Amino acid sequence: MRRASRLYLAACVTVLGAALVAAPPLAPKPRVQAHAVQLTDAEGTPGIADIMAGSGTPIPSEEYVEHVFDVFVKTLPQFENYTPEPVFYPAGNYALYTGVKSLPLDTSEAQGTQILTNMITQQVGDGFDVVMKGQSQSSTIAGMTMTDLAAQNVPDDKVSFVLTGDPNLPNGGLFERADGLYLPSLGITFNGATPSDLYPTTIYTLEYDGFADVCQYPINALCDLNSILGILYVHPTYSQVVTPEQLAAAIPWPTEGPSMTDYYILPTADLPLLDPLRALPVVGNPLADLLQPDLEVLVNLGYGNPDYGWSQGPANVPTPFGLFPSLADLEKVPAALVAGTQQGISDFVGAVDSEATAFSSSATAFLSDPSAALSSMLGEVTSGLSSASASMDALSLSGIADEFTTVVNALTGAVSSAYATLLPTADVITAVLVTLPTYDLDLFAQGLQDGNLLEAIGQPIASDTYLIQLAAGFEIFSVIDQVTTVIGDLSGILP
Repeated sequence: MRRASRLYLAACVTVLGAALVAAPPLAPKPRVQAHAVQLTDAEGTPGIADIMAGSGTPIPSEEYVEHVFDVFVKTLPQFENYTPEPVFYPAGNYALYTGVKSLPLDTSEAQGTQILTNMITQQVGDGFDVVMKGQSQSSTIAGMTMTDLAAQNVPDDKVSFVLTGDPNLPNGGLFERADGLYLPSLGITFNGATPSDLYPTTIYTLEYDGFADVCQYPINALCDLNSILGILYVHPTYSQVVTPEQLAAAIPWPTEGPSMTDYYILPTADLPLLDPLRALPVVGNPLADLLQPDLEVLVNLGYGNPDYGWSQGPANVPTPFGLFPSLADLEKVPAALVAGTQQGISDFVGAVDSEATAFSSSATAFLSDPSAALSSMLGEVTSGLSSASASMDALSLSGIADEFTTVVNALTGAVSSAYATLLPTADVITAVLVTLPTYDLDLFAQGLQDGNLLEAIGQPIASDTYLIQLAAGFEIFSVIDQVTTVIGDLSGILP
């Protein structure tokens, strides 16, 4: 597998939460022993399911742990009698998911790997079988932990993994597509594929997941945009939308050669690219249904075969970005577009009928009892006026002083949040203008060394096409996050 050299640029990164490294991350031994009676698998061996969440959720809630265990772990027969345990880790992801003033991804992953490795080692040493459930960042941590456990000769019949939304998926994960890229300004390392042959593993991937199902041919701008929006609309939804019935119908993804990992694709009904359009009332869904069949063909071409929204190569083979899909895939497009146009028109008519039916039901309800509807609206107006009147009555000299203090504090917080956006903006610009060209030179040199001139030229073009758009997406997500924070700061003084 290709490994581009990592160039470390001078960067000053304020590492928050350093105390976490020193804190003992291991689950208390008495607690593990207390569960020894009920933590048993089908063969009577004690079994623990370590549950970790994604970025921004250092301590998964009890509801999250139970739901994720029931859907993704318990549905696998060998783990049905295990008992889930939440696992704490920093879960930082500077600027993207956890805000501007937070732990960089690399630091969070390193600490999380140490925590998980120590925990599993202790649990196995205490006589337990262990399955670890990872999501997003904790899936990356799972892959790093596999390597550490194997180096310590932890038996592969004692430890298993179940992963979702894995950014290191060998054929589709962002951290494998651009393996070897290191962005010191953002604290992010693209660290290659999750090992497929170290421990028994099951990996589920939602189609169009923007971190786990990234376009293979990023010269396709529609596919790129769909992937980036998949970060927002698909990647966070594993614990929200996936059901045991969907898992039972998941599509097996073939592998090549020796592998201890089973890969499954979970189809996504709608393109993330059209989700903003679907948010428009009344007209959004009909228009999206009209466009989706043809857009789906064009988006899927970025994965190769226009019939599928994921790469058709072996799931366990590390696959970087490529330049163009095959001629055979391109030849399928005209017929697929014709069929898509017909399907889109049919779906549009059906969606219009559905919207008309919904509107008719609302209108009928209003006309059947207009007085009740008007009374409800008048009640809301009266309530608002009463609230305003109470606020006026409460005004006093001390009240005015308190209000002034509140306004000043809110404005100070808003200004702080606004200028904080400048830091990730500068870091993104540094990554694009300094680090990325260096990475391109590495790819070019590697292609020449391999005697492949087309790859030497094509790999940098393909990588830059996607990564520059991704950087822009990260910047937009960061700005949106800060705008939301500013609105929150000002909400207390806005009427």
